[in-house]
Amino acid sequence: MALLPPITSFHFSVIFLDLGPNIDIGFQSVSGLSGTIETETITEGGENRFKHQLPTGVTFPNLVLKRSLQISSKLTAWCEDAIEKFIFNPIDIVVILHNEQHLPLYTWKVVHAIPVSWSVSDFNAESSELAIESLELKYQYYESLSANDIPLPF
Repeated sequence: MALLPPITSFHFSVIFLDLGPNIDIGFQSVSGLSGTIETETITEGGENRFKHQLPTGVTFPNLVLKRSLQISSKLTAWCEDAIEKFIFNPIDIVVILHNEQHLPLYTWKVVHAIPVSWSVSDFNAESSELAIESLELKYQYYESLSANDIPLPF
């Protein structure tokens, strides 16, 4: 049996489904696609030696997106509405990990995301680094999608 090549993480795309087509989506990194099952410890009645861990729910960390700072965009306006005006418009986001032929290997749909933090990297006159903006999003949950279920933004 032939070994499959290792999966690399540098070829991915991010689609904001509810912000319309032609949105600026060139991100350098995406993190926060994980879930943790919370549990409750129940001690067995009459037998204090036995403790059972029962699942109570799933928690998801913030989704963190990083990219080169943009002057003006639909994504920036969406974040400014939330942070500056306290107007929230939850949207769905699709993150796709591609293979070398640009075909989807894994796809996740992040449901009802809202911005909770926006920041820009430090400015430093002694270096010629890009200004990087970081966007943190809270979301309800994510789900894995098959290649046939990937929604298109237009």
